[in-house]
This record gives sequence, structure tokens and C-alpha cells, in this order.
Amino acid sequence: MAATPSHLISTSISISIILLIFSSLMEFLVLASANPTSPALLLHSLPAMVLPLYLSTPNSSFRTSSNPRRLLQRSESLNRPNARMRLYDDLLRNGYYTTRLWIGTPPQRFALIVDTGSTVTYVPCASCEMCGRHQDPKFDPEESSTYKAVKCNIDCTCDSDKVNCIYERQYAEMSTSSGVLGEDLISFGNQSELAPQRAVFGCENLETGDLYSQPADGIMGLGRGDLSVVDQLVDKGAISDSFSLCYGGMDIGGGSMVLGGFTTPSDMVFTNSNPVRSPYYNLDLKEIHIAGKRLSLNPSVFDGKHGTVLDSGTTYAYLPEAAFLAFKDGIMKELSSLKQIRGPDPNYNDICFSTDESEVSHPSDTFPAVDMVFGSGKKFTLSPENYLFRHSKVRGAYCLGVFQNGKDPTTLLGGIVVRNTLVTYDRENSKIGFWKTNCSELWERLHESVSPPAMPPASDGKNSTPGATPTLAPTGAPPYVLPGELQIGKITFDMSLNISYTDLKPHITELAEFIAQELEVNTSQVHMLKFAANGNDSRISWAVFPADSTDSISNTTAAVIVARLTEQRLQFPVMFGSYELLGWRVEPKEKRSWWQRSYVVALSILGILVIALSVVGLWFLWRHRQRTVNPYKPVNAAAPEQELQPL
Repeated sequence: MAATPSHLISTSISISIILLIFSSLMEFLVLASANPTSPALLLHSLPAMVLPLYLSTPNSSFRTSSNPRRLLQRSESLNRPNARMRLYDDLLRNGYYTTRLWIGTPPQRFALIVDTGSTVTYVPCASCEMCGRHQDPKFDPEESSTYKAVKCNIDCTCDSDKVNCIYERQYAEMSTSSGVLGEDLISFGNQSELAPQRAVFGCENLETGDLYSQPADGIMGLGRGDLSVVDQLVDKGAISDSFSLCYGGMDIGGGSMVLGGFTTPSDMVFTNSNPVRSPYYNLDLKEIHIAGKRLSLNPSVFDGKHGTVLDSGTTYAYLPEAAFLAFKDGIMKELSSLKQIRGPDPNYNDICFSTDESEVSHPSDTFPAVDMVFGSGKKFTLSPENYLFRHSKVRGAYCLGVFQNGKDPTTLLGGIVVRNTLVTYDRENSKIGFWKTNCSELWERLHESVSPPAMPPASDGKNSTPGATPTLAPTGAPPYVLPGELQIGKITFDMSLNISYTDLKPHITELAEFIAQELEVNTSQVHMLKFAANGNDSRISWAVFPADSTDSISNTTAAVIVARLTEQRLQFPVMFGSYELLGWRVEPKEKRSWWQRSYVVALSILGILVIALSVVGLWFLWRHRQRTVNPYKPVNAAAPEQELQPL
């Protein structure tokens, strides 16, 4: 029987009350259980240059069910704050992108790899004796007044003493990380609307393999899971259930990240991402087109095992065997006129092509576009920079950044596929969006303006670096415009490198050359002012002078140099360790008096006069000596008497 209006009202009220009670109950359970559930032993691929990466199924303790509380927050998701964060490093040169997080009170800074395939965030602990030497000092819980250990409970894996909760992670290339779980304030930098939040993270006591040797301090887990930073912030209601990554393009590096939602561009291309399909962020990929021509493949080829996975922590793209062979053949048909050459590493059979050097800066004029077509029928176009990487030994040559994923039927799309692409992981609506853009001009194109809040108060604690927070990604114009038409005489800056004075001293000339290269100035313009030991590190003062052809540094050039310095964009070989900028100063061209401006001319004239007078004086001296040696005597002049000598 149909319900009467009063019944409908009563039913609606009852449902609302039930939902309210359920929401309150869930919030109570989340707040009452600050300790995470048992972390899964997740196998995931860290960046590799060319070796195929393999994904393995996580154990049964991994949870992928969505939180019911998030379903009740959709109407207000865009009203929540977000955290804008700068990305550093480069996917192909460094193998990863990092961001900066500050943990504790006072805040201790860390450079963490952003990884959508990891579900835990961890940093080396001060007590760790089996941790490598990384970019920043280890986290010291005793120096943080807000740190709290996560005590052993039924929802976590406990240590052997049954005192603290622990975590363990193992990766496909066999590197491992393990340690205790702690909770502390996490800060997100000076471009963040989001205030510091308490979150659970790992304090490493052991790391092996690539994790031990990499410069980055640790990993920021952006995957799905109770220990994920995103999940924790969403569960607290601090941000909406979304985050975005924007990787810099070929030869640029860096980029931006947003934790939380924002108004996405109207022409962003979305595809479904089913959280139940796999524990990773998957795409509903159906077809691949090369130069507008569809590859003859069954759509099911992209749905094997974990499906099509988008992973920010993987460098290249890896396709199932059938898809890779079709892709390779399609590319080679389009490039039949190009000469195929050997790859940069003889240990791998890279597919590389040599082009005319005049086309080096415009690979899109030579290489075809590649389209990814999703289940909705929408397609996203990849530029050559999204499937190629530069040959490191041959100018004008490019290599295929797509490889066969062994016998694994998973399609794994790494960071190369989304260079210069804003990728929005809209977890709330189970979809992922792509928007082609210049990531260095992201904020300008999105027409957003955010007034950043102040960072937590500074202190003298260890690894406390609030003054070195990341800045906004640079726009097309110089990010540091110096006031007025300043005549710049030199730019000085101090840096600290985590390498000893003794080890660095023999290579100081090489370092100066790398600095000049990174700042795009001549080596002769870079001068070392001071060089001293600073504990186990080295402290160096540098100056950048105008080029030989000019007497000042232009405002634009100075702005670019300062931007690269302050945004920590200088890339040095591993032998120099990591660096920290301690300060910089732009010194104006000195105002000189008439004498200072004209002293060269005056000295030249004076020199000429001195030389002329010297010549005249020497001539007179010579004449005088000539007269002394051969004196003139008149014919009738009397000869002086000669002294008589005895016979």
C-alpha cells in the first residue's frame, strides 16, 4: 500500500535520525581509537630507471572500504581548507618527486617522496642506527613537546615487548622500512590554508636497499589506508576526500601538490576509479590511439590483475606484453624515417631514436600524439614528453619510456605519463581527472589566490627549520621581482652542505661549475668568498658577479637566480650530498665618485705622462754621459799639463 504523506514525513525523520546517530557513532569510534589498525605488508614499486616493476597483492589486513562519514560530507567538501605544497626534484634525474613536511613542536623539516602507492608516512627516527644519511636530520621525538607514541592495542601489530605499535613495509625491489608508530603535529608549509594537524606516522628504526641510500628522508603515503595522510585528514574532517599532483615537464622538474579539494577546470578529463577494484588508484582505460590510429587490442588487456594503475612513485610506464608489443609497433611505424640508435645504458635494450638537432626543443613536431581512451568514451592526449625521455649521451635523441611489465598483466602508469598534467584524485566521487597544463604556471592558470597562514612558532630545536618552508611554484614571470630599476652589482648567498670539509675541499672547483650550470651563468661569474667546516657539514659563501661583457646583473636575471636559490632548485651530483640555503643578498652596484668612475682613464693618462717623462729623462741622461765621455775641445784650447813621469 502506498504511504501517506504523514508516513513519508515520519519515515524521512526516522532515516535522518538514524543517519545522525550513525554519523555520531562513527565519529566517536574514530576519536576514541587514535591508534591505527594493523598495517598491511604492502608490496609496491619504488622508482626504477628501466627495470619492469611488479605489484603484489597486499595481505588481508588492508582495508579498501570507504568511510561512511565521507559520504555525508560531499555537500560541504569544497568549503574545507586545502594545503598547497611545492614539489621538488625530478622524476627521471632523481627517480622521484619530494615535498616538505614539518613534524613536531617545534617543527622538524623532512623531504618526503610523494607516493600514491604507499599507505604510510615515515621518517628516520633519531634512535635509528640502521638508517642511511639523508637530506635532513632524523626526527627526534624527545625534542617535540607534542609527540606521543602509539601504545600497543588490539588494533595494531605490537613490538616484541608489547609496548608500542609498529609498522613494516617491503617493496618490490626488496628495500624495506620498519619502525614504531607515533603521533604528532604535521605542518604543510606557508602556502597552506590548512592548520597543523595531529597524525600518525612511522618513526623508522630500520631501512634497507634504495630507502637506505636515497637522499630523500622518507615517504609520504598518499594511498588508500588507515595510515595514509589523506585518510587521516579526511577522517578528521580537516579536508575533503581529494588531492592533486602536478609534475613538471621534461627538463623542468618540480611541481605542485594540493591536499584537499578545489574547483577543478571545466575541461578536465575524468575517468572512473573503482576503490574496490584494487588497493591502488586505477583507471578505466579501454583503448590507446597513436597518431589517431587505434591499437588493435581487446579492452580486457588493460584490466588484468590490478587493472590499470596510476602510481606517482613509479618512474616509467609498464604495459602487459600484448599491449606493449602493439604500442611499440605503432610508435615505430610512425617513426620509420628516424634512425634507431642504442640506448644510454648498454645493459638495457632501450628503444631510442635520433632526430635532427634543430628539432630538439620541439619533439611534438616529430613524435606522434598518444591518446588514452576511457570507458566513458572521453580521451586524454599524451604529448611526447609523456612517453619519451631524453637520451643522456646523444643530443637530439629520445628513448621510449614505456616498457613491458614482464609477464604481469597489470598496466602500470608511472609519473612520466602525467608530466605537465594536473591529476586530481577525487576519492570522494571515485574518479581521477587529467588536465594538461604547464605545472610551473598552475596557480596562475587556475586563477586562485590564497593568503597563507603563519607557520608554527620557531624554536632552537634540532632540525627546526620554519624559515625554510617551501614557496609557491614559480609562474611564467620571475617569481622574485626586485624593486625598481636596481643596478645589481652582485648576488651573495650562503649554503650548508651535508658533506665534511675534508671531503668537499678537493672538489670545490667542480661544485662552483655545477652552481654556475644550475644558475645558468658563466663559471667565471661564480666566486667562492668563504669556506669553513660546520660540524660534520660544510658552510660556503658564494658571490655571483656580472658577466665580463657588462658591469651589472639585470633585474630579470637576478630574479631568476634568487628564485632558483630560495626554492632549493639546484641539483648537484650525489657526491655533494644535499644543501640548505642559509641566506642570500642582492647587493646594488656601487655608486662611485667622479674619481672612481674615471680612475682608469686618469691612471692611463698618468701612466702615459710618467712614461713620457721617463723617456725624456733617459734621453737627457744619455746626452749628459756622451758629453762626459767625449768632451768638446776648441782647437786652440790649452792642454793640461801632464805629470812628469821618471824615465
